[in-house]
Amino acid sequence: MRTSTRTRALALAGVTALALTGCATAGTTTAASTSDVIPELDPDQQVEIVFESYNLLQAGAWTDTIEGLVADFEAEHPNITVKAQPTQTTGAAGSNTVGSVQTQMLAGNPPDVAQLTFDTLDFAVTELGAQPVEQLVGSDAVDEALGGEHPMHERAATLGDWDGELYGMPYVFSTPVLFYNASALEAAGLPADVDLSTWDAVEEAAAAVTAQTGKPSLTISCAVKGGSWCMQGMIRSAGGRVLSEDRSTIEFGEDGAVAAVQELRDLFDAGVLANEDSTAQYESFARGDTVFQLNTSALQSTFMAAADAGGWTLANTGMPAFGDQQVVPTNSGSALFMFSQDPAKQRASWEFMQFMTSDRAYEKISTGIGYLPLRTSLTEEGGALHEWTQSNPLVQPNLDQLDDLEPWVSYPGDSYVQVDDLLATAIEDAVFYGEDPAATMADAQERAQGLIAE
Repeated sequence: MRTSTRTRALALAGVTALALTGCATAGTTTAASTSDVIPELDPDQQVEIVFESYNLLQAGAWTDTIEGLVADFEAEHPNITVKAQPTQTTGAAGSNTVGSVQTQMLAGNPPDVAQLTFDTLDFAVTELGAQPVEQLVGSDAVDEALGGEHPMHERAATLGDWDGELYGMPYVFSTPVLFYNASALEAAGLPADVDLSTWDAVEEAAAAVTAQTGKPSLTISCAVKGGSWCMQGMIRSAGGRVLSEDRSTIEFGEDGAVAAVQELRDLFDAGVLANEDSTAQYESFARGDTVFQLNTSALQSTFMAAADAGGWTLANTGMPAFGDQQVVPTNSGSALFMFSQDPAKQRASWEFMQFMTSDRAYEKISTGIGYLPLRTSLTEEGGALHEWTQSNPLVQPNLDQLDDLEPWVSYPGDSYVQVDDLLATAIEDAVFYGEDPAATMADAQERAQGLIAE
């Protein structure tokens, strides 16, 4: 599938779009041609690279897993030293990943490999100077890296592509899943197999719990700042888009998007949706103060530990549907981008990027953190994650949603962060603070269109 997609893009565009790797921030760079593949390292050629990861901002399983993989890589590649550092930001993990690289780039010392969230793809390629990996190592090498005994799922494999060629190696992500406290549902008189497949069903179940507890029982990370990746999935599932398919027009003020926001408003007006920021949401769910939470499955290990400590049963299901419409989940997470312009460091970086997205890496990342194993056949009979998957039913809703996945959209232009802020603010105002959803979203759309048209 990747080969045909890439071939079509090259036939149509003649590779001219790849000139976008020139970077106004970092200075103009000249990408290697397809025939000028970066050379392999000599066995005794010592190279040091810097790897920047926002997963290293979080102590415990997150940092332990990544540092363990770095150590494993160095053991297998004694000539390559990896200096692993957290994203240089004071924000939440996964926020301002581009800003961190950009700041270091201006200082003349960017990381060689950086974990950037998918919403930054446009900017990373067209402005920040992410290197055209497929040109540097060749299409065959990319296909080999994405394939193997357990190939990367076809919905994941192209998420880091730009104009049909790989710039970002898909790394870690999840889909939105609805976690719930099964013990609290039982206490409210709801059956263990309660229907949570639609938003109407979720509202009914949440109302039953709220009637029993006297407080809102549902939190939705999509509804607040930091949840745009998830909100894009809700909007798509309601029949809308945030950006037109030709990437020219903002559409989050149109009917489908407004319907998704109106659903959230209805849940809040019904008294079942709590008004909490993203951190408070997962903390209140972990404490048992709320009973339902729609959030990234990467919180699975955190919630499992909280359930064990609190003596309650954790369960989950896929993202609810709007009536009989198809659920269209979008992904959170990140890809690995290369910023080094030194051929030896580029080759070392490519070796590292392959290792961090290998079968072995996903075995540790999925079991240690809870991210989706992008090489999904690892979970099938005979795969290294089969037994783990069978003993951990919380994994299955995430795997099931991968088949219907659509990518987390990156907005065009330098103002993509401001566009996202406009959307998030409009959603919060419409859901929690009494503003009219249709008028508020239409106004945000008009203002965002002005930003991408600059």
